[in-house]
Amino acid sequence: MGRTRIRSKKTSVSGTSEKDGPSIKALFTKAQSLLTQCDYDLAQNFAFRILQRAPGNVEAKELLGVTQLEKGQLEEAKETFQSLLPPVPGAPNPPPPSAHLYLAQLSEDDPHAALEHYGRAVTLLHGQLKGKERAIVENSGETELDIRRNIVRVLVAMVEIWMSPEYDLCDDPRAEETCEALFKSAFETDSDNVEALICLSSFRLSQQRPEEAKEAAMKAWSSSKDDEDDSKSLPLSIRIELAKRFIELSDFSHALVVLQSIMALDDQEVMAWYLQGWCLFLMAEQAKETGTKSEELSWEDLAKDARECLENCKTLYVSLEYPDEGLLQHTIEVIGQLDTLGIRPRAADEDVDGPEGEWEDVEESDEDVEMS
Repeated sequence: MGRTRIRSKKTSVSGTSEKDGPSIKALFTKAQSLLTQCDYDLAQNFAFRILQRAPGNVEAKELLGVTQLEKGQLEEAKETFQSLLPPVPGAPNPPPPSAHLYLAQLSEDDPHAALEHYGRAVTLLHGQLKGKERAIVENSGETELDIRRNIVRVLVAMVEIWMSPEYDLCDDPRAEETCEALFKSAFETDSDNVEALICLSSFRLSQQRPEEAKEAAMKAWSSSKDDEDDSKSLPLSIRIELAKRFIELSDFSHALVVLQSIMALDDQEVMAWYLQGWCLFLMAEQAKETGTKSEELSWEDLAKDARECLENCKTLYVSLEYPDEGLLQHTIEVIGQLDTLGIRPRAADEDVDGPEGEWEDVEESDEDVEMS
């Protein structure tokens, strides 16, 4: 179960200056800066300094828990976040939703406990949304849209737990009905939420309802493209998930469009090169089997483009020390299949634009593709 991240919030830390040292607010600001720089040891030291002066400081406890989590001090992190929950003496009431979210992430071996923490986080976030804790929301700097997105993100995490083959919940007779209810709540909270739509697409595929899966994926991509709010621009990780979904649906044209949008933002993204190579390989296989062309390209042309993407993937994998060994193994396996088909690496002096240039017309013609 991956970490569920909520939007970072601007935190208001109470504390007065001491004549012989910096204020608690100054210490907290420094700790947050160090955390952003991934200097977890020093950030933790600043958190301890704050707690020595103000043992009940909620924000410092949460920051301490985050540093412990990042340093792999999981039991210590769990104790720190649990100290923020009633009925622990001195715990805030209501507690911060983030405490439940972190505890859910720390409950990977117990999906029932994770679901319980996620559920409580959703209740607290809905309380903020309804204005019951408006002062907290105003101090945090979060907007109503931020809270809605956070709620949906948690609901999606709950669906993923129910769907995960790692747990026995996917075989529970209540699984499908529960997931449907979670999706209903998610779309009532944020009707066009892209992450929820991508998750829904995966869920519909698991139900063997490919047309509805494709409809959800299309709506996700269309929604992200049509929204003029830059803050709603899809993160690379979400674009990658959407590209995977289109590939699973054999909608290779849209998969390539999404992948090109990733390349435009970061042409060093290993997963994007891998997915583009895999997508082109599948297109080559399809063209070879049917004896047809795809986007006016023969199966050999598609296979050559696939190889070039996969070779780039392999090179970047090594240079960036990418952590997914399975991805490298599959990349090498597919390159081996291309060798068997007689598809060799392009010569260094071969006059080609490469996969980005050859697929430029696909990207440019995206506006002509019906997205509904």
